[in-house]
Amino acid sequence: MGDEIASSQFDEADFARYRERLRAETELLAEWFAGGRFHDDGYRAGYELEIWLVDENRQPAACNEIFLERLDSELASPELARFNVEINSTPQVLRDHAFSRFHDELTRTWQQCQATARDMAVDVCAIGILPTVRNEDLNLGNMSHMARYRALNRQVLHLRRGRPLTFDINGVEHLRVAHRDVMLESAATSFQIHLQGPAAEAARLFNTAILLSAPMVALCANSPFLFGRLLWEETRIPLFEQAVATGGFEGARFGPVRRVTFGDHYLRESLMECFRENLEHYPIMLPEHFDDPPEAMRHLRLHNGTIWRWNRPLIGFDAEGRPQLRVEHRVVPSGPSLIDAIANTAFFCGACVALAQRNVAVQPSLDFGKARDNFYAAARLGLRAQLSWQGEEGSAGVRRVSARELLMELLDLAADGLAQLGIASADIDEYLGVIRRRLEANTNGSTWQRAWVERHGRDMAALTKAYMERQFSGEPVHEWSV
Repeated sequence: MGDEIASSQFDEADFARYRERLRAETELLAEWFAGGRFHDDGYRAGYELEIWLVDENRQPAACNEIFLERLDSELASPELARFNVEINSTPQVLRDHAFSRFHDELTRTWQQCQATARDMAVDVCAIGILPTVRNEDLNLGNMSHMARYRALNRQVLHLRRGRPLTFDINGVEHLRVAHRDVMLESAATSFQIHLQGPAAEAARLFNTAILLSAPMVALCANSPFLFGRLLWEETRIPLFEQAVATGGFEGARFGPVRRVTFGDHYLRESLMECFRENLEHYPIMLPEHFDDPPEAMRHLRLHNGTIWRWNRPLIGFDAEGRPQLRVEHRVVPSGPSLIDAIANTAFFCGACVALAQRNVAVQPSLDFGKARDNFYAAARLGLRAQLSWQGEEGSAGVRRVSARELLMELLDLAADGLAQLGIASADIDEYLGVIRRRLEANTNGSTWQRAWVERHGRDMAALTKAYMERQFSGEPVHEWSV
């Protein structure tokens, strides 16, 4: 979805031409998989951090065009709403002090964002759902001025045959609202982790990312409130799934196929299975024509960008133009602090690599249905969730374990994985130490927000102010007071 498009209006000829290019690129990609064409460049990682622009009243500030112009950074780009911005990282080889380098770069970019925002009498905030955002803020007038977003909105409503999007979330409290556009998606902001490994390990890493989705959501939950209602620990999950609620072709438009999805099975052999599904089950949304050769995969990559799997396969290219494979882990919310975000990245990369190497089979031993149930249980209950998990190494069967207890087990595994990658012991100790202390305190961004409200009342502006003050301190969330 990063590519801008020339127009937001398309006719049937555009869709037919795009389908032809998409089919040809999918077949070429299948040849690349069969021929082992993907370049191995070791283990690398990166991230995307979505943030909010807020005004002096801690309300969303719809000014990302001016902000990005003044910031003038290649690492920043617009998001769906004019009050959201995305910050990207420079990819790092996973060795030595990779996570310190991530932290240093993110700190520099964040400080530049703060300075730019404050010169405009606004500020920045990294949080899964901004507590002060109101339903009336999420309107087409606040959509970023980019053709791809207008086209996306038009196509979602077309695929739904004009039916409004209904948001119905049952949590501690209940919220039901209807929208005639996709702008509610912009209320959910994420921290997306990209992990690239050897091509031969891509399917195993992808399946392991699926397996780890539940513990990652429990560990990182930071979105308990929407429109003043206390819902799920990670309300961003059902919000995003319902914000682009379209299905497959024709009769399946309202069926089980979903564009925002956890999926319904592990990969059997390779990431090619996802791209086959993209072609065969998902209608084209943005039929923009590119003059690039099929080898650039422009049509395939744009189509893949309009299918929001919680774990998404990506095709990329190195500096020499050689194709590479990576996994985008999309389950983690934005915030609560910069060091928390980097610690989450270190934990995920270490645990994913170690678990993938430990599993002999491409598919984890835990049934996919249980992994999916875990994911939604963790989104609802966070660290309080009870999860199904694989038996101890070398043993069969499934056990029930609390999310917090499981994360403590995975912490040692993550340390092993980072050590295998050659990450410096100082980085392992610092960033996994943040995770350990967070678990010992039995807290995350969501539990802190709930605790603050329990003590001070449901004043969303005051909550946001208190959250931002602590975020700007640089302290990890387990050190935040209420």
